[in-house]
Amino acid sequence: MRRLSLLLAAGLALGCGAGEEGGTVVELWALGREGEVVKGLLPAFEDENPGVRVRVQQIPWTAAHEKLLTAYVGRATPDVAQLGNTWIPEFVALRALEDLTARCAASPTVRAQDHFAGIWDTNVLAGKVWGVPWYVDTRVLFYRRDLLAAAGWPHPPRTWSQWREAMGAVKRLEGVGERFGILLPIDEWAQPVILAMQLGSPLLREGGRFGAFREPPFKEAFTFYVDLFRDALAPFAGQVQIANVYQQFAEGQFAMYVTGPWNLGEFRRRLPAGLQDSWATAPLPAPREELYPGVSLAGGASLAIFRASPRKEAAWRVVEFLSRLEVQVEFFRRTGSLPAHRQAWRDEGLAADPRVAAFAAQLERVQPTPKVPEWERIAQRLWEAADEVVRGGRSVARALEDLDRDVDAMLARRRQLLELQGEQR
Repeated sequence: MRRLSLLLAAGLALGCGAGEEGGTVVELWALGREGEVVKGLLPAFEDENPGVRVRVQQIPWTAAHEKLLTAYVGRATPDVAQLGNTWIPEFVALRALEDLTARCAASPTVRAQDHFAGIWDTNVLAGKVWGVPWYVDTRVLFYRRDLLAAAGWPHPPRTWSQWREAMGAVKRLEGVGERFGILLPIDEWAQPVILAMQLGSPLLREGGRFGAFREPPFKEAFTFYVDLFRDALAPFAGQVQIANVYQQFAEGQFAMYVTGPWNLGEFRRRLPAGLQDSWATAPLPAPREELYPGVSLAGGASLAIFRASPRKEAAWRVVEFLSRLEVQVEFFRRTGSLPAHRQAWRDEGLAADPRVAAFAAQLERVQPTPKVPEWERIAQRLWEAADEVVRGGRSVARALEDLDRDVDAMLARRRQLLELQGEQR
């Protein structure tokens, strides 16, 4: 009887429910390739935690957001899940996530100082921590060293003015039919947002209540971006019109591309062997030399515990395990996903790779997008505005006026809730 009582007490201490094989079963939803790889890491966790098992459900990125929302509505959320960093505000607004502030403060494993400040900040809302960075990404400049050198640029540009000059010089090179300085898919919102952040635009004003797109910082950045298409330095093409970005990069149809760490492996696999020494990466150019490197996006994915979980303590053990330095290093080796733990970057697989060095430098200069649940809709409307201007349908001033109007309408509910909260205080 005493033995049974002790076992029951241990179960209650874990905050657990019994699994079908006895003990605690923690449900972990992980996305894409990471969901496949994490399964191979968790037996070590289970060996350290007898009586606790982790059941992983792998979900495609394309279906993950909708599936998580459906699970929340149906009260069927997992204990812990991988969330894209830009999703955190939405699930916090739904009151779906567990506040991890106290757990982080008491943890010897999960510490803010072990993370890139801009990445950690994506998980903080209203002074509380809602997720723990699992892996990180950001955007840097991928470029053809040989083409830039042939155009008179032996080093990558560091300022916006140098950037435009280099693009123009590449475009004037002989060889390929029509050549462009840079590829900026017109249906991506990241590039104009990055440029605006570099000029200090908040994107939204008054605590995320209204759009700030007509204000000078955003207008200047947006104009710079649009002019790259108007001056034929970038092709007017979206993802659908780009037949094969790797083949076109190899053929020299463009010399620069703003993209993320997922393309490190793709460029190594898909570019011809003869070009492997001809491409490199660099931090993003900045508006002025003293601001180099320019700001980029704080991206990646975090691990969050759902508020409805009856197994929060066991779920937190899983989060701590996946945050360990040695586990982060092994996760990187198996996936290529850049580790969130800063000390993991000392691993020779990262430290010895000059192409990864650009990401290490850039991650010191990243910022999160506005922490509002409506951000995904706002971002889509933003690239639609850019598309309208580039096609010649609207002036910059008119497009940004309409963008502010539409975004203000999207944020109307948010303003009402914030006003109500203010009245209740």
